[in-house]
Amino acid sequence: MDYVMRGVRADEWESVRELRLAALRDPVASIAFLETYEDASARSDAFWQERTVAGAAGQHVRQFVAEAPDGRWAGTVSVLVERPSDGVRFGAAAEVDQTHVVGVFVRPAHRARGVVDALFREAVDWSWSLTGPPVERVRLYVHQDNVRAAASYRRIGFVPSGASVPMEGDPAARELEYEIRREQAAA
Repeated sequence: MDYVMRGVRADEWESVRELRLAALRDPVASIAFLETYEDASARSDAFWQERTVAGAAGQHVRQFVAEAPDGRWAGTVSVLVERPSDGVRFGAAAEVDQTHVVGVFVRPAHRARGVVDALFREAVDWSWSLTGPPVERVRLYVHQDNVRAAASYRRIGFVPSGASVPMEGDPAARELEYEIRREQAAA
């Protein structure tokens, strides 16, 4: 694979914004993301700068990108650190030290080339490397109708945890939680 996986740099906010807006134009964006293109495109430069600085710092969140051979960003994934002491996030406080994968996107022209797998390796490896109490699991949510994403996550090694939450804005739909536990990853 000729792609380079790496963390974003603090000064790359314009590229972060461009890739996020591309993701929100994807045909499955309405079931893959909790944000609309209209809302994201209306955000200020300062918002994108702050978001990128946080994603580069890697204290509470880390954003990874896949750089194609031509230097363009082919995809991205972000990882949120969730500790029991953090309070309520995504419906409930974390019961264990964990990370939460969000914002998964690979441009259509780069799909089926192993890019998502490589991004997830970066995300999971980073999760296991965190200092402090060891991360016990890496989790993510996938909309019940997003079969393409769910198949990718299962192929990578995530398994359904059995938990689910109502889809924001559509309580009749569910987001299913998938996870990899540290002991699974070590096996």
